[in-house]
Amino acid sequence: MKPALPLPGLSCLRQALAEPLPGTAAQLELAPLPQASGSKLYEEAEGGSLKAGVLLLLYPKSEETHVIFIRRPSSAHRHKDQIAFPGGQFEPGEDAVRAALREADEEVGLHSASVEVAGALTPLYVPPSNFCMYPVVGRTVETPRFTPFEPEVAEIIEVPLACLLDPASLRRSTWRLERGPVLVPFYAFEHHMIWGATAMILAEFLAAWRRAGF
Repeated sequence: MKPALPLPGLSCLRQALAEPLPGTAAQLELAPLPQASGSKLYEEAEGGSLKAGVLLLLYPKSEETHVIFIRRPSSAHRHKDQIAFPGGQFEPGEDAVRAALREADEEVGLHSASVEVAGALTPLYVPPSNFCMYPVVGRTVETPRFTPFEPEVAEIIEVPLACLLDPASLRRSTWRLERGPVLVPFYAFEHHMIWGATAMILAEFLAAWRRAGF
């Protein structure tokens, strides 16, 4: 059993997320292979893409750091049944931080005022939906009370960060998707599989965490 990880200080988190970030190389470690047609770096795609802010939230629960994920419902227009970070499309005049915090409030009832923003990760282009995702990292010093917005959130999943850092949680399996057989890396937690864009964003964060030596 991995030791519990306490919530790091805001200044330490900000330092860990200072450039240079682990970047695309860390993201690609968790990319399904072969990559989807239309795969591009975000710099190549962001001009003609939709834009979404997502929140990677760290918070204390039972004296250790957790990360929240959501599972999209089977009725979702995009990414049905997949595990994601809270987040969604920019509204007019928003940047990544405002979009991510607004969506987290709407989807899981997280009060924006309670979130301390630590920084951002490398944007990631998702070809199937033509979205460029802008990950924001934040923390709360208190344990939030989450309430799922049922039309958009089928389940809230709270994962101890130590579990995600455990090498045993990283697995690979061949799946048959619409485009054929694909080797899919994913993080396993209980019966959940965190894969795709969410896993790629998470991989960069975990690389930054390890580099910081928390």
